[in-house]
Amino acid sequence: MAATTTPLNQSFALKPQFETLKPTPHQSLTLKLSKTSTIDCEFKTFRNPRKWMVGCVSETNRHIGIVQNLVPSTISMEAGAALKKKDLKKVYLFYCAETKALAERVAAESDAIELRSITWRTFEDGFPNLFISNAHGIRGRHVAFLASFSSPAVIFEQLSVIYALPKLFISSFTLVLPFFPTGTSERIEEEGDIATAFTLSRILSNIPISRGGPTSVVIFDIHALQERFYFGDNVLPCFESGIPMLKERLQQLPDSDNISIAFPDDGSWKRFHKQLQHFPTIVCGKVREGDQRIVRLKEGDPRGRHVVIVDDLVQSGGTLIECQKVLAAHGAAKISAYVTHGIFPNRSWERFQQDNGGSPESGLTYFWITDSCPLTVKEVKNRRPFEVLSLAGAIAAALQI
Repeated sequence: MAATTTPLNQSFALKPQFETLKPTPHQSLTLKLSKTSTIDCEFKTFRNPRKWMVGCVSETNRHIGIVQNLVPSTISMEAGAALKKKDLKKVYLFYCAETKALAERVAAESDAIELRSITWRTFEDGFPNLFISNAHGIRGRHVAFLASFSSPAVIFEQLSVIYALPKLFISSFTLVLPFFPTGTSERIEEEGDIATAFTLSRILSNIPISRGGPTSVVIFDIHALQERFYFGDNVLPCFESGIPMLKERLQQLPDSDNISIAFPDDGSWKRFHKQLQHFPTIVCGKVREGDQRIVRLKEGDPRGRHVVIVDDLVQSGGTLIECQKVLAAHGAAKISAYVTHGIFPNRSWERFQQDNGGSPESGLTYFWITDSCPLTVKEVKNRRPFEVLSLAGAIAAALQI
């Protein structure tokens, strides 16, 4: 059969069987048709070489089937990246004083995020005197606020801003509250207990709606899973996790093939085991003996393993230390720890020391935390065994939802 050249501007009607063929990248495709021949062609369009296979049928059937053999190219990937960048929504990100460093890291993750500042002042009586700069400039824009409720003293001034921003005729509003601080007070055990987690949820559920609808509230690793149901229908809670950052960091370790995950109690196991199910698992349990909590090994074998204790938060650190002792007594080669929220009141982080050349009973090899609690990050910076995994990338991604 003589090779022929077909003008690129000619239209071809595709037979149904050609339309349903979907070759995968790098896959060769052969078309089997009665009384046909096939020729390989190379069409060069938009400076992008593409490989095609053209099936030419008999003279009585003038349909020509054209199927692309998908071959990735630099140009196509660049075009996809450009399209993706074009699709990103522009977000104006406000922040409080505590989250300034984290906000700068979030903005560095994406050109679509622009930082905006707030003037934080107080009157002589100590109550907030706040000002949102260039309020007219955010009309019709997507707006977010990066909060840190580190103490009751700062919650009121930030709530004042959070309630004000949606009313400035913005297109949408997202509140990023990495750490939900009242999460540990989520249930009533006897009459008279006050579940402050429910109280804070109700306060956040009454954030005014913006022109685009309800506020989105982004929270990382909330303490109790049932707390997601504490929020009302006027907000859209979005629950994220810091575990993907931990998994990425574990893959970078020289002994990444010798990692086991330990959960200090059943609550931690319920919260995280599905995200970490491809690791060998160790489960501990806490039992009360008088005023003491005793940690015991329930299942799993830590012998010779680099064991990483995983939990959502740490305060005094007592449970983690007891869990470390149990794992070391059962033969763990190394012990590290991860918590999304390093609260550490009263400088309790000082209780954690780095191990001495692989002595798991004397300290931790690593203690990973995220920057969800900015005040803690400042205190433990450059102090071993602590290492901070930033939530900046995850926050930047959440702002695009």
